[in-house]
Amino acid sequence: MDELDRQILDILRRDARTPYTEIADEIGTSEGTVRNRVERMMDDEIIERFTISTRTGNVKAMLEISVAVDVDTKNVTERMADWEEVDLVWTVSGEQDIVLIVDAADTRGVNDLITKARDQDEVVNTKTRLILDEQLG
Repeated sequence: MDELDRQILDILRRDARTPYTEIADEIGTSEGTVRNRVERMMDDEIIERFTISTRTGNVKAMLEISVAVDVDTKNVTERMADWEEVDLVWTVSGEQDIVLIVDAADTRGVNDLITKARDQDEVVNTKTRLILDEQLG
């Protein structure tokens, strides 16, 4: 990955629907170059998916999860990623092992997810933070 790839990714992070022609104009290259580089980054799994960010009026939260020391977090994160109200799952370093980014209809939905997480045999602790505001870079 080079500087041109990074410039393309920066633009797509702000708006994944930006036309390749606009990206090309902004970074000073051809539309074909942008298209080919995006396709290559998708093939190389640098770009995992294109997604949207919404302002639904829902309650967004970070659910920080600690698991037992002998647990393979990959299995746990794959299972949690399938939960309906979970937008993102991160494996992280530090006090917690996993962070879920949650978009629930209300606080009851967040609380239900906390309970669901705590019901997992591997989970030893949770910490929840409500997301009050979000700025896209």
